[in-house]
Amino acid sequence: MAQRHLSRSIVLQTLFEWDQGDMGKAEASEALSRNVEEFAQNKSDMPFMTQLLDGVTSKKSELDLIIEKAAPEWPIDRISPVDRNILRLGLYELLFADRSQVPAKVAINEAIELAKQFGGDNSSRFINGVLGAVYKEIGEPGKDEGSARKKKDIPFDEMDIERKVGAVVYAKDENGDVFLALVHDIFGHWTLSKGGIEENEDLKEGAQRKIKEEIGLDIEVESELGKNEYVASHPEKGKVRKQVTYFLAQSPYTDIELEQKGGLDDAKWFKITDILELNFYEDILPIVTKAVTMLVAKK
Repeated sequence: MAQRHLSRSIVLQTLFEWDQGDMGKAEASEALSRNVEEFAQNKSDMPFMTQLLDGVTSKKSELDLIIEKAAPEWPIDRISPVDRNILRLGLYELLFADRSQVPAKVAINEAIELAKQFGGDNSSRFINGVLGAVYKEIGEPGKDEGSARKKKDIPFDEMDIERKVGAVVYAKDENGDVFLALVHDIFGHWTLSKGGIEENEDLKEGAQRKIKEEIGLDIEVESELGKNEYVASHPEKGKVRKQVTYFLAQSPYTDIELEQKGGLDDAKWFKITDILELNFYEDILPIVTKAVTMLVAKK
């Protein structure tokens, strides 16, 4: 995985030069060879890098058209050269690469990592939003993939149940303004911190533990907000019912520390008055709305 990330970084460097220097195919190939000599002592991944560079440059027009449709407010020439070429590279892998070699989620995650490494402060979020939108448009390939051992066609009532807990975490600053702590996933949604509970663990204690693990906040659970249930695929069990109990919880207004794990790429405090325009999942919005209503009533 680390070798492939380095290879993508080298291809990105070459694409940047190609984009800025108006290079032809032969010149781009020469630039790739030069960058490999400089940055990669092991040249075993050269076929992968060559295929990736050739693929992006040959499909530039198609990729740019997709970018324009996915981000209509950002014409291609207004996107920074680094972000523009990360998008081209990520889209090429998302749409044209062999999915047995590069699953869709890997293509998105790798592009986001390149944005964090080489882009600006907001690059990873921008890249995430564009690629996430395209991913949904093409039907979210790989979303429900599991192993060959997974069970199929299990009746709903017979599915295993996994219990989870989450919370709408709020805090007040020194001025008395109310803020909510939200997490952002790789598909462009702001959502609530949550996670599984341990066997025989109290739900409230589980919520305190998971919030501390995922975003580093010490919470005091105040009340239950409601429950959501959805069906997901487990690599061994097949389809399972995930039942999530959400609580309203208070925290000190302190720095959020996002746990480094797959699926989430950001976490931050939002003023309660600024959350209306955020992109929430449909099943999360009623939970957040109820919490906001309760918090406003407290004032």
